[in-house]
Amino acid sequence: MTRRLKSQREPADPPRRGPSFGLERLYVGPVCGVDEAGRGPWAGPVSAAAVILHPDRIPDGVDDSKALTPVARERLEMEIKAKALAFAVAFASVEEIAALNILHATGLAMRRAVEALHLKPVVALVDGNYAFKLPCEVRTVVQGDALSASIAAASILAKTARDRLMVELDARYPGYHFAAHKGYGAPRHIEALKALGPCPIHRSGWAPVRAALAGEALREEPEA
Repeated sequence: MTRRLKSQREPADPPRRGPSFGLERLYVGPVCGVDEAGRGPWAGPVSAAAVILHPDRIPDGVDDSKALTPVARERLEMEIKAKALAFAVAFASVEEIAALNILHATGLAMRRAVEALHLKPVVALVDGNYAFKLPCEVRTVVQGDALSASIAAASILAKTARDRLMVELDARYPGYHFAAHKGYGAPRHIEALKALGPCPIHRSGWAPVRAALAGEALREEPEA
């Protein structure tokens, strides 16, 4: 059932740079933004975050995580956590990615994040065009992290949490430079795969990792 929309006569958000709170204001009740990080890497889990922002306490500079520097993301991560009505971050493991495929593992991480919110949302605004099964109504938003402040906030939390975990995994599996490239197909990662072979957190079913096992040439893939 579609939730009741607010009257279109209500005043719109004042103009602001970057994502706005306009989509959130269409609904009555808490609205969470949902986004993921780590669908493309060759190693490590996929993460997802769900964020319910307070309309009067949106941190300045919230934007698509890919448009921000690491320093800006870390600053905004702290502000989002301090000012949001609710937030949660969850992961799906390398083993779950292998068992479910990356699309459904992403949905699993998103569902875990939404379920972990202490405030139940009436709708989830999800970045992209795939309507994952979540414990509330879902509205997909293509390029949502550039349009919705809630989705942008979720993209920041998902990205910073996963990056932090990859730094920790770098210490556990030295030689792969996970702290630098976060599992993406950077040149140093390609070189390490050729020299060392895959480690337990590599996505062994993925073509680049299989190619490394077979000694085939690998193509560089930049971080998304």
